[in-house]
Amino acid sequence: MSERAARPQRRKTRQDWVDVALTAIAEGGVAAVAVEPLAARLGTTKGSFYWHFPNRGALLEAALAHWAERTTTAILREVKSASYDPRGQLKLLITRVVAMAEEDPVGPALLATATHPAVAPVLRDVTRTRLDAVIALFAELGFPTDEARARALLAYSAYLGHTQIAHSTPDLLPSGKEERRLYLDQVLHILTAP
Repeated sequence: MSERAARPQRRKTRQDWVDVALTAIAEGGVAAVAVEPLAARLGTTKGSFYWHFPNRGALLEAALAHWAERTTTAILREVKSASYDPRGQLKLLITRVVAMAEEDPVGPALLATATHPAVAPVLRDVTRTRLDAVIALFAELGFPTDEARARALLAYSAYLGHTQIAHSTPDLLPSGKEERRLYLDQVLHILTAP
């Protein structure tokens, strides 16, 4: 009896499909989300896919929603629930998104396909949500609305630049724990200076 036959295989869940779709996006963009290759990667059949999703578009939508939750909604929830003052919340946000930017290969892959009909509205909503949250933090720090908006846009642009560097030339970023702390403190100082 083969080892595979002796060991019952766990049924693939909806989340298994979402996770493998995100991995495929990270490796090959939205076009890499194809049912048969994903089924092979999961070691299952297309029938498993159709048990959870009516079509490829539904899988793509679920994967993008999961990415948005993990990289935006969850982080903003964590920041808002932190007992820090607005400056402390902004520092926590910067620390979390910088770490995420370095670890998340899906974000850059989505930016590369920003005009795709399934991706464009998700990126638009995520960007607006992120910017609105940062604008609110700058407003809580006492900056007038226009300046809060300008600083938030600068912060978000820096985040996108950091993401690009983290994935293309990571050796240019501070690597040691103390260097990273000083770098992030300097970013916060620049963003909040009068």
